[in-house]
Amino acid sequence: MGTTRDTDVRTDGRDGRDGNRGTGENDSAGRDAGDLGAAGAQLSTAPRETVMPGSFGGARTPGATGLLAWTGREVIGWARWIWRQLTSMRVALILLFLLSLGAIPGSLIPQSGTDETKVADFLSRHTTIGPLYEKLGLFHVYSSAWFSAIYILLFISLIGCIVPRTWQFVGQLRGRPPRAPRLLTRLPAYTTWRTEAGPEEVRDEALRLLKKRRFRAHLDGDAVAAEKGYLREVGNLAFHIALIVMLVAFAWGQLFKSEGNKLIVEGDGFANTLTQYDDFKSGSLFDTNDLEPFSFVLEDFEGTYEETGPNKGTPRTYQAKVDYSVGADGKEQKKTVKVNEPLDIDDSKVYLTAHGYAPVVTVRDGRGDIVYQQAVPLLPLDSNVTSTGAIKVMDGYKDAEGKQEQLGFQAFFLPAYGGDGTAVVSQFPALLNPVLNLAAYHGDLGVDAGLPQSVYQLDKKNMKEFKDSKGKQLRENLKPGETMRLPNGAGSITFEKGVKEWANFQTTRQPGAGWALTGAFGAIFGLAASLFIQRRRVWVRAVTGPDGVTVVEMAGLGRSESAKVPEELGALAGHLYDLAPGVPDTPGPGPDTAASENETPTSEPTPAPTPEPPAVPAEGAETK
Repeated sequence: MGTTRDTDVRTDGRDGRDGNRGTGENDSAGRDAGDLGAAGAQLSTAPRETVMPGSFGGARTPGATGLLAWTGREVIGWARWIWRQLTSMRVALILLFLLSLGAIPGSLIPQSGTDETKVADFLSRHTTIGPLYEKLGLFHVYSSAWFSAIYILLFISLIGCIVPRTWQFVGQLRGRPPRAPRLLTRLPAYTTWRTEAGPEEVRDEALRLLKKRRFRAHLDGDAVAAEKGYLREVGNLAFHIALIVMLVAFAWGQLFKSEGNKLIVEGDGFANTLTQYDDFKSGSLFDTNDLEPFSFVLEDFEGTYEETGPNKGTPRTYQAKVDYSVGADGKEQKKTVKVNEPLDIDDSKVYLTAHGYAPVVTVRDGRGDIVYQQAVPLLPLDSNVTSTGAIKVMDGYKDAEGKQEQLGFQAFFLPAYGGDGTAVVSQFPALLNPVLNLAAYHGDLGVDAGLPQSVYQLDKKNMKEFKDSKGKQLRENLKPGETMRLPNGAGSITFEKGVKEWANFQTTRQPGAGWALTGAFGAIFGLAASLFIQRRRVWVRAVTGPDGVTVVEMAGLGRSESAKVPEELGALAGHLYDLAPGVPDTPGPGPDTAASENETPTSEPTPAPTPEPPAVPAEGAETK
């Protein structure tokens, strides 16, 4: 037979020449299996799964002492078993799934920490399931006992899983790859050839080749042991550590967060104090001293819109120009706040969230004295900024007879009115044809009752309509500069020519957001590493055969059954074969070499094949 490049890798875990080995291997079958087990050990730091135990107490001796000792062993045994289950990856995934399910009602059901009004409305409309939801804590999911229990158990599970695996992995990094098994033919990926190069030369070349391919390799006896793919376990550990970082960051953010909204009219200012906010929400551990000391003034709001085409009315420019300062004696600075470009001040971010119009009105009493004059913010109803609100004159007003009363006006503002005969809605969001529609009332606004009341709604329960000359409700459309006069000399209201704009700002303080983002990126990269990097080992043995020719054996083992290990072993064998070329096979079997496939020994009968230890399964691979 001529010289051939015999580096084809066998992947079935067997070799056709093993049947020619002597029956003396029966005595070492147990040792071979142990070598194979050691070769595949610690390819991962995943804990071994344990089955449901029986009794941990064992045999119980008679008497009270025996019962006490047996009970102690039983309690300790069960506690250890429960701890192993809690810190297993299966339970961690179950808890993570339960946490995701628990967050669903927090998104679908009104939460008391976010909107108390919606919760009260839900309870009033659902008299049956409302109290049930309240008992289950579904109106405050994220602070409920059951959600906190899942959260804490998941945290403990991840900690208990990561700590021992980290120490085990550090031990693996400080150690060396395990020595080569005695029978490399039993490994899933295997190849061999004969060469005239010396064994030491082959081992040295193999050591250099494996180190060049970024294997951790060392020479151990007659073989080179190498291992690669440690980043898989690094990614696995990084993924779980990132989950802990995210859990801690989210918990910290929920406990110390704050969020407030403030509507500001052009020319008005805001100071970051609790009393300045229109509404404010915070975490349970938030302290008002945590508010950053800053203030700003809304100088101008600029909004431009698409005038034609399918996107007509869509904002093109949407920004607020502010002058702000930090601290009591801070230097005034200018900033343009846009929708996705907030004002950053230390840990606080000021976002631009909404915009509308504030028509300037002047109210005079029956004697012509000004009792009310200011810009009135109105809330948009649609994308064309058709707005509604209320004008309330609470103090200082007297009718023509000198009687003290309160005035209220139901207001609708249309920045682009289509004209008479069209619907009372705005046709465009910009100020093209502004019209203020007013309906007047007089009486008691109900603000002196001590009950909270929206500034944008008019309580008409104790109010009477002003009537026109025809006996109908007094309602008029006013253009800038026009005045609506109240009947019987009760006064007037004027829509001034200046229409101001307002902007709503949301100030948020979310501590831990940066850590949460870091944890999210770490989890993604860790998961990618654990999925796409494979931990594997390679052994190269070079020994002198009975005929004085060097026999080279190469074998590989991975954590799971994959075609990548044989492919990589084949590539490594091809490079090593170029450095130590093969020679023709000679007839007759050797102690660790194969007989020729076309020749059979004739000097002695072939003994019965020795039972083989099974190919070692990679740790974590499926077995049946």
